[in-house]
Amino acid sequence: MLDLEHLLTETRNPDTLDIDVIPTHDILLEINKEDLKVAEAVRQVLAPISSAVDRIVDALRAGGRLIYLGAGSSGRLGILDASECSPTYGTPPDMVQGLIAGGAGAIFKAVEGAEDSRELAKEDLESIHLKSCDIVVGIAASGRTPYVIGGLLYAKTLQSMTIALTCTPNSEMERIADHSIVVLVGPEAIMGSTRMKAGTAQKMVLNMLSTATMIQMGKVYSNLMVDLKVTNKKLDERAKRIVCLATGVAREEAEHALTLSNGSVKIAITQLLAGVTNEEAVRLLEASDGFVSKAVTLSKT
Repeated sequence: MLDLEHLLTETRNPDTLDIDVIPTHDILLEINKEDLKVAEAVRQVLAPISSAVDRIVDALRAGGRLIYLGAGSSGRLGILDASECSPTYGTPPDMVQGLIAGGAGAIFKAVEGAEDSRELAKEDLESIHLKSCDIVVGIAASGRTPYVIGGLLYAKTLQSMTIALTCTPNSEMERIADHSIVVLVGPEAIMGSTRMKAGTAQKMVLNMLSTATMIQMGKVYSNLMVDLKVTNKKLDERAKRIVCLATGVAREEAEHALTLSNGSVKIAITQLLAGVTNEEAVRLLEASDGFVSKAVTLSKT
């Protein structure tokens, strides 16, 4: 017996008991009122999120990978966040990965029983050759999904750092993981539909984890993404605009700098701000751990 009635995410919301008999606008108003609670709930756990970011940065700098692990909506959110890192921040494709119970097919359609297997998570982590330098973030609103628990337990046998992201206090995942982020969003507008507030909270936290990590790794200058990969026309235009905004040069000069840098926004900006050659910009960035601001400062010493 699962004892769902004891889970915060499975309790009944007293503020939406009439949601099935009210007009459409009022339905939306009740959902919106619940959604407004999510950002504040995330705000309450900024300290553990910050600590998690520091752990992730340490792991990636040491040559490890960030692995998201989840089932259902939680797994899909992990895959979504992981898939955005490479095009947005130029990370190697395997640096940030998402695993979901049931495999790729479960992204689009539920795979019955997959989330109930602890062994399946171990197999999935073995398939990507999980190592002690990697960091595993288990995601589950209830904090008790067997697939995620199995993955966290297996990761710990390898001494991989583990983080639990849940929406229920005092969960099994929280007890297992080295570090926990517990976002208490309360009961859903529709009882147990954790793709709603819990899912929104998970998305917000994952955004913070990956974005803050990439900032700490020098992939942002001011608030501009300077390690993006130019893979289509939209991103080509964005790259030129970023160089213009960062340096104040005209579009033609930005295009020339990007040509010299073989499309690297970061190198192009460093060239222009430091007033150096492409080769010198590369050297400065290498000496500055990839941070544009540090590279420019170094060029003036």
